[in-house]
Amino acid sequence: MLESTLHSMLAVQTAGPEANPISLFFPFILVFVIMYFLIWRPQQKQRKELQQTLDALKKGDRVETIGGIIGTIAGIQKDYVVLKVGDNDNTKMEVLKSAISGLRKE
Repeated sequence: MLESTLHSMLAVQTAGPEANPISLFFPFILVFVIMYFLIWRPQQKQRKELQQTLDALKKGDRVETIGGIIGTIAGIQKDYVVLKVGDNDNTKMEVLKSAISGLRKE
């Protein structure tokens, strides 16, 4: 009798409340949600705006490249543009569209 009572008391003490699996993962889920709204979503929006700008490029637009080159578009091909740089009309460069960081506002 004493032995069974002692055994049941030990069983009660060792079997504490089980943690809810959702409460264990809640901090990880919270960090993921915060990172989504602070990092990934703004980057997606920025990337979409740049792609729209690149799709709308036309001859005569003044653009800036990632490398800091500023020029006027003299021609447009499928994946690159021909930039007229400097004062001389003969100075032209072929630049990939992906290297254009945006329109130059002056």
